[in-house]
Amino acid sequence: MPNIIPNYWQEFLKYLRSTDFSKAMVLTLSIGLPVGVSIWLGNSEIGSVLAMGALLSSPSDIPGSFRHRNFGVIIAALLAGIVSIIMAYASAYLWLVFPLLGLLMFGIAYLAVYGFRASLVAFAGLFAIVLSFANISTEILPWERGLLITAGGIFYLLLSNLWTLINPKQHTEQLLAECLELTAQYLKTRAHLLTETGEREKLQKELFLLQSDLNEKHESLRNLLINARRASGNSNYARKRLLIFIELVDILELAMANPVDYNKMDEVLGEDRELLHRFKKLIKKIAFQLDEISIVIEKKKEASSKEIRTYLKGIEENFKEVRGLIASDNTEKAFLLQNLFDYLEKQGQKINTIIRVLHNLDTRETTLLKNKEVSQFITPQDYDPKLLIENFNFGSPIFKHSLRLAIVVLVGFGIGLYFSFENAYWIILTIVVIMRPNYGLTKDRSKQRILGTLIGAVIALGIVLVVKNQVVYGVLGLFSLTLAFSLLQRNYRTAAVFITLSIIFIYSLLKPDVFSVIQFRVIDTVLGAGLAALGNILLWPAWESQHIKSVIAESIRANKTYLQEIDAFYHKKGGLPTSYKLSRKKAFLEMGNLSASFQRMTQEPKFRQKELGQLYKIVGLNQTFLSALASLGTFIQNHKTTAASKNFEIFVFHISTNLENAKMGLEDIRQLQDVDPTRTQKAASELFKTYKKLLLERENQLKEESGKGQKEVQLKLQEAQLVSSQLQWLLEISENLQKTIAKTKFS
Repeated sequence: MPNIIPNYWQEFLKYLRSTDFSKAMVLTLSIGLPVGVSIWLGNSEIGSVLAMGALLSSPSDIPGSFRHRNFGVIIAALLAGIVSIIMAYASAYLWLVFPLLGLLMFGIAYLAVYGFRASLVAFAGLFAIVLSFANISTEILPWERGLLITAGGIFYLLLSNLWTLINPKQHTEQLLAECLELTAQYLKTRAHLLTETGEREKLQKELFLLQSDLNEKHESLRNLLINARRASGNSNYARKRLLIFIELVDILELAMANPVDYNKMDEVLGEDRELLHRFKKLIKKIAFQLDEISIVIEKKKEASSKEIRTYLKGIEENFKEVRGLIASDNTEKAFLLQNLFDYLEKQGQKINTIIRVLHNLDTRETTLLKNKEVSQFITPQDYDPKLLIENFNFGSPIFKHSLRLAIVVLVGFGIGLYFSFENAYWIILTIVVIMRPNYGLTKDRSKQRILGTLIGAVIALGIVLVVKNQVVYGVLGLFSLTLAFSLLQRNYRTAAVFITLSIIFIYSLLKPDVFSVIQFRVIDTVLGAGLAALGNILLWPAWESQHIKSVIAESIRANKTYLQEIDAFYHKKGGLPTSYKLSRKKAFLEMGNLSASFQRMTQEPKFRQKELGQLYKIVGLNQTFLSALASLGTFIQNHKTTAASKNFEIFVFHISTNLENAKMGLEDIRQLQDVDPTRTQKAASELFKTYKKLLLERENQLKEESGKGQKEVQLKLQEAQLVSSQLQWLLEISENLQKTIAKTKFS
C-alpha cells in the first residue's frame, strides 16, 4: 500500500515529460495565443478561425523525417482551408450541401490509401467539413476564413518546429524508454511461463499483445533513428541510439528464442522445480535492469560511474548464483538447463552492452550498416496515383470504410436537421472521430466516447452548479483542452472526459444556458456513436474472419523465408547478411499482425467468431514456430558450429514443404506437395546416432579426467542436442499447423 502514491506520482511526472504532453502544450499555445491577441485587438473572430486552423492541422504532426512531417502539416492546413471555403459557399443551398457532403466525405477519407500520415491529413479535411457547419461568423468572408485556417495551421507548424529545435531528442528518448519498458515486461511474462503451468494460455495471450506493441514501437523507432541518421550523418548520439535499438531487437529475438519446450521441460524436470524458480528470479532481475535503463533515458539523467559499476556487477553476481547450481553431467535435464542458462547469459551480455553504449564505456569499433542497406529496413510509402484506381472496389477496406463513413455522416446530418438539434454537427463530429475501418475498434471507441462524455457531463454539471464565474470557465476550458489533446493516444476514455469538459466550458462563455449545452452534448454524442457502430455492422462490414486467412498466409510465408535464411547462414557462416536481418524483421512483424488481427476478431460479435478455438491454435503454432526458428538461428549465430549436414537439409526441406502445404491449404489448393517421411525418419536417426556418439566420447573424456579436447566435444554435443531437438520440434509444429489449417473452416 505505501508504494501506490509514489508509483502514481512517478507516472504523473513521466506523463508531464512525455511528447504527448509537450505537443498538447504547443497546440494549446497555438490556439490560445491567436485568440488572446485578437481579443486584445478587438476582433475575436479572426483569432478563433486561426485557432481552428491550428486545431485542424495538429493531428498530422506525427514523427518522421523533417521533410515528411512539414509537408504533411502544410498539406493538412491547405486541405482544411480549401474544404472550408467550398462548404461555406455551398451552405446557402441545402440541395447542394447533401451531395457535396457525401462526395467530400468519401473523397477525403479515401486518401487513406496512401498510408497512416495521409489518413491524418485526410482527418484535417474531414474535421474541417464538420466545423464548417459551426460557422456563425458574419464578418469574415468564406475565402478569408479559408486563408486564416491555412495560416493557423502554418502558425502551429512554426511553433512545433521551434519546440523541436529546442528539444530535438525528446521523442526518440521517450520511444526508446518505452521500448525498454515493454521489452522488460515481455521478459517478465516469459519468466512466469517457466513456473506457472496453469496460467500458460493466459500468459501466451499477454505475450501476443506485448509482441504486437513491441513490433509497432520497433517500427516507429526504426524509422525515427534511420531518418535521424540520414539527416545528421553518423553522429555520436545517432550512433549510440541505433546501437541500443539493435541490442533491443536482439533481446526480443533471444526472448522468442527461449530454447525451452515447456511441455518437455515439465516432463524432464518432474517435481524438481526449485531450479526453475531460481531461473525465473534471474530473468526478472535482467528485466529490472531494462526498467532501470528506461528510467535513466526517460529522465535524461546521467548515472554516476559508481551506479554503472553496480549495474554491471549486479548482473554478474546474479549469474554466478545460478551457474554453480547447474550439473555438469550429460543428462537431458542438464542440457536443458544449460541451454536456458546460455540464453540468459546472452541476455545479460546484451544488457551489459546497452549500459556500456549508453555511458560511453563501449570502446569497441562497431560497424553499422551503410545508408543503402539501412534504407531497406524502412518501408517507403508509395504515392502513385494508380493506388486510387487499384483500391476503387469493394475488395479494398479503405474504399468500403470511405463509402460507409459518407453514408453514415449523411444519415446523422439528416437526423440532426429533421429534429432541429442544437449543434447538430456534434453528431457528425462524433461519427468522424469514432468510425474506423474495422468493427472492433469502432465498438471500443464508441463505448469509451459515450462513457467519457457522460463522466465529463456529470463533472461539468457539478462545477457549473457550484461555480458561477466566466473566468474560471475559461481557465478550466483551456486546461481541459490541453489534457484532452495529451491523452488522446494514451487513454481515449479519459481524453473524451476532458474533450467534453473543454467544449462545455468554452460554450459556457458564449451561451449562458450551460445545462442545455450539456444535455445536447450527451444526446448528440450517444446518437453519433450509435450510428457509427450500427454503420460498421450493416454497411459492408470488414470482419476479421474475412481477412485472417491472408494474414496467416503472410505469417507462414515470412517464417518460411526466415527458415531459408537460417539454412543459408548455417552453410556459409561469416557476417550476418542483411537479407537474414530483413527476413527476421518481416517474420516478427507478420507475427505481430497476426496476433493483432486475432485480437480484433475476439472483439467482434459472437456470430462472427467462427472457429475461434482453431484460429487461436493456428496463432499459437505460428508463434511457437517463430520462437523455435529464432532459437535455432540465435544458436547458429552465437556458437562455433560444424558444417551443416545432409540430414539437416532433409529436415529443412520437409519443414519448408509442410509450410508450403499449409499455405496452399489456406488458398484451397487440394493438390499438395508430397514428402517422403521415411527420409526424414532416417535423417533423425542419423542425427541421433551422431548425438549418441558424441555423448559416449564426452563420457569417456570425463572418466579419463583429461582436459584435452573436452571443450570442443562439449560444444559439438551441445550443437547436436539443440539442433536435432529444434529440427524435430519445427517439424512437429509445421505438421500440426498443416493439419490444423486443413481442419479449419474459414468463412
